[in-house]
Formats: sequence, C-alpha cells, structure tokens
Amino acid sequence: MGRASDDDRPTVDLGPRTNDPESHTHVEPASPFDDDPDDLDGAPSEDTPPPTVMSAPPPPQVAEGVHHLPTQQLVRGGKRSASTSLSRLSGTTATSPVEAMRADEVARTRVFLKVVLGICFGGIIVALTADGDPVARSVVLVGTAGSLLGTVWILSRLRDAATWDGRKIVVPGLLIIVGSMSGVYYWGVASPVAAMLVYGIYFFSLGSNARVTLSMYVMVAAAHLLMGGAMIAGVIEDRGVVGIGHLRTLDRISLLCIVECLYLVAFITARVSQRVTLEAMTQLEGAVRGMAQRDALLAEARAELDRALVVGGPGRYTEQVIGKFKLGILIGRGGMGEVYEARAVDGGREAAVKLLHPGTLADPTHVQRFLREADTAARLNCAHVVGVLEVGTTEGGVPFLAMERLRGHDLAHQLRRHKKLSLPQARLFAEQVAVGLDAARAAGIVHRDLKPHNVFFAEVAGVRTWKILDFGVSKAGGTGTLTKGHVIGTPAYMAPEQARGEDVDHRADVYSLGAILYRSVTGHPAFTGKDVPSTLYDVVYRVPSQPTMLANLPADIDRVLAIGLAKDPRERFATAVELAAWFAAAAADGLTLEQRRRGDDVIARYPWGTRPG
Repeated sequence: MGRASDDDRPTVDLGPRTNDPESHTHVEPASPFDDDPDDLDGAPSEDTPPPTVMSAPPPPQVAEGVHHLPTQQLVRGGKRSASTSLSRLSGTTATSPVEAMRADEVARTRVFLKVVLGICFGGIIVALTADGDPVARSVVLVGTAGSLLGTVWILSRLRDAATWDGRKIVVPGLLIIVGSMSGVYYWGVASPVAAMLVYGIYFFSLGSNARVTLSMYVMVAAAHLLMGGAMIAGVIEDRGVVGIGHLRTLDRISLLCIVECLYLVAFITARVSQRVTLEAMTQLEGAVRGMAQRDALLAEARAELDRALVVGGPGRYTEQVIGKFKLGILIGRGGMGEVYEARAVDGGREAAVKLLHPGTLADPTHVQRFLREADTAARLNCAHVVGVLEVGTTEGGVPFLAMERLRGHDLAHQLRRHKKLSLPQARLFAEQVAVGLDAARAAGIVHRDLKPHNVFFAEVAGVRTWKILDFGVSKAGGTGTLTKGHVIGTPAYMAPEQARGEDVDHRADVYSLGAILYRSVTGHPAFTGKDVPSTLYDVVYRVPSQPTMLANLPADIDRVLAIGLAKDPRERFATAVELAAWFAAAAADGLTLEQRRRGDDVIARYPWGTRPG
C-alpha cells in the first residue's frame, strides 16, 4: 500500500483505504472532458485518508519539526536531506536562497563585529605602548573610540535578526571607517594596518544590498586615497609609524596605488562570490523542489494503483436492494465502509450508496459520525454540496446513506495531474466552494475537514460544478463534538485554533479554504512536516512561505492568502464568500488601496516564512 501524500497524511491507520467512503468521491474510469488540458480532468480518484484525531500539538520547546519539502526548510533534527542542507548553509531557518543569504549575512556580521571589537581594544593598548607620534596617537585613540561606538551600535541592531536591514549599518559603519582611517594615519598609509582594511571591504561587499556594499567600498577607498594623496602632496604631515616620506614620490604613488588595487580586488571578488553563491543555492533549491514533487507524485501513483486493484468489481452488497436502490459494482472502500454504484429500483436516477462495515457497528463513534454526516448533508440544500437522496438502515441493521451520483474527480486528483490550478480555475473553485461553505454557515455547520479530497468537480446536467463532500466530522450548532479534547481534521489544512484542540466556528473553514487555495496556486502545501505532530506544530506556530516566491502570482494574492491564513480567526475574512471575492479581485490585480493596506497589516504581524511573536 503506498504511503499517503503530503497533502493529506493520516495519523491513524483505519485499515486499507481506496476511494474511501468517507470522501464520497464517486468517480468514473473516464470522463467526456478528460482530454482537454485546460479543464479539470475526470479520472479515477485516489483514496481519501481519514481525518486526523489526536491530542493538541506540544509547546514550542519540545517540538522538533523537520520539513522535507522546500516550502518550509526547518533545521530541527532528524535525517539530513537536500532541503535541510540548504537551510544549513545559512545556519538558521530559511524559506528561499535569498532568505538563506540574508540569514548568513546576519551571522557573518556578528562574527565580524566581534573581531572588530578585539582589534579596537588591541589597537588602543598598542597605541598607548608604542613609540609613535603624540598627535597621531591622540587621533587614533579618538577614532578607535568612534569605531567602538559604531560596532556596539550595529550589534544592538542585530539582536532581532528578523528585522535586520543592511542599510542600518551605513551610519555606524561610517564611525568604523573613520576609526579605521585614524589607525591608518597613526601607522602609515602603506603599513600593514592599511592592508587589514582589505578584510573589512571583503566582508562588507558580501552583503545582499548592492548599494550599501558599493557605498562602503567607495568611502574606504576614497578616504585612504585622499589621505595618501594629501601626504604625498605635503598638505598633511606623514606622522605614521611606518612612514613613506623618505621614499621617492613615484614610489609613494606606487605604494598607494597597490593598496587601492587590493581594495578593488577585494570588492570585486566578494561581489562575484555573493552572486555565484546565490545562483548555486537557487539551483539547489530548484533541484530539491523537483525531487520532493517527484516523491509526492510517486507516492500518489502507488496509492492510485492500490485503489485500482480493489474497486470496480462486485462487493458483498452487489445486486442487493437497499432502500429504494439496487446496488451495482463497488466504487469505494475504506476502513469504515463501502460505496456502491446504484440505481433506483423503478429504473430512475442513479445514486451512490454508502454503507458502514458490519464490524464498525460496535464502535458508537463511527456510527454517530456516519449518522451526523447523513443528517448534516440532508440539511444543506445547495448546488455546491453533495445531495442526499435517502437515509436508513438495511434489514440487518446496517446504516446506509444514498447520495447523488457524481461523475468527475476531486481536487486532489487534479493537483496530482497538473500540480496546481491556473488563476481562473482557482477563482471558479473558490467562488463555488465558498457558496457551499456559506450555506453550511447559515445552517450553523462547521465542516472541520475541508481539503482537496473533499471537494469534487462534478458534471451535473452538462454543467461542471464544485461540490463539498464528507460532513462526517462536522460540528453543527451547539451539538458539540464526537472528539472532545482531541484534534480532528487533516493537519495540513486545519486552522491553528483547531490544531490546538479548541472550539471552532465557520472561520476555521475559511482558513481551510485559504490553505487549499495556497496549495492550488503555488503547487506546494502551506505546511508539510515529516509527521503529524510536526505539521500541527507548524500550523500553530509558523507562517508558510510567501506564495509569490513559490509561483508567478500577482502580489495581491500574497495579501489575500495572508488574511485567509491569519493565525487569529478575528483577523481572517468574516466568511468564505468574502475570501472568494477578494481572491477574484487579487487575481486581476484589482484590490483597492484599503484592501491592500489590510493585507499588508496582517503580513506585518505574521511575516511570511517566520514564527511570529
């Protein structure tokens, strides 16, 4: 049996699952519109993993989540992989090569500044004990004090690496440069101290901000050139311990030019090194993403093969009459029950009849969940929710549920075939599923397990439409829950409050719709840990990678998904319909200034690829 995909990994094994009856995905081997690459294709669907039921995630200090897909590259232990190796290049959490380089810059700056502190204190001691010019000694002591101030200033800004900006080093960097020039003045423009500045230039030039690095190089090179030129011209007296006043003018000019060339070579070498490293990391990240996607597709193909081997033939209830329907071939099977193709005994409409396994009748939770699904779906008279035709029990006391026969496939199947949806497809999906969720909200129902397997693209009366399936773990009004004290749902798509085991309302379904849209337009799940606990941890404590860094999307999509995936339900969209409307506008770069401001405010509180607060 193939393992579950990263989109919907179960945490408990309920037995062999193929076209799980918990999913209601009734499919045909082929669809009349299967050959159109621009449409959502009809084909056999993979089995739907069961919803997760487990305890809430552990507190941050004990969680050790390791992402094995490049969407979130977290280095927290576990086996090494290509993606975690990419993160280790920066020594911290990174969601892209640019972020890795930025994190590396912060770590490198800390080390460099500690070296500068040591040089400053050592320089003061040497200047006080060396037999140098008294005037130059005073200059170097004042200048070194300025370097110390600038160094401490930058270190204080580095306490929060998440807010670090290379532009912040310009002003304190000037103090360090002035202090360095005072050292050159004391020791001499052609002394080893001048050569030490090559190291400083190389360090600054490795930074990510090209303007800052160029300005720092120019200031150091220009200051040294002006000082040396003034000494050669006699404007400034050469008081250096290693003076060059006794040399010919041509020799002094040559020494000055050699030092300037060293500065230029250090700058160019660092910039080339920075560019080459970024390109190499970008290629590595692309290779990691490709391997991860191939692994996911292989796992899904194995599950698809398992499904094909066990469905499509007769089952234990084939040819029997259940309620108003005569059962045909088996089209779905799972740990809790089976789904049969059926037709009304009077020769009327087709149906899909779902029955519990007789062995599950001893578990009251399974029976109650089945009855809740039947009751909930029957209450929702909406074109975008699967319709219920009959509910009852067989003569042997086995509950059954007859639903409309859907021909098509679920979203999970589409994402396996084409990795992601185009923006027009995603817009249609969001609009229609939002209508179904709004009908559930109006009826006081929270689905709690919305995911790609539970939304179905069906052809009804010649019209293709999205329908929501599987209300087996839904919450209706004040009726409570069958899993009190536990987390229920599918980790990658559940809201943070749901992952914590808290009571939820319709905004949890809004979050799930946002998570599905994220997966659909980027080609990557928002969260994909190595196991269920690490995924739940990330859902609660981390923000996924920025969508526009994973796919070519309008910037407004970042804003809409940030609101839809907000950790605090109060900051999300009020309804799924509102989310769909904003998404449609964002797909056309049509958000208003006020809407963009709201999205930017949420992103500021929950920056992409970070762990806020």
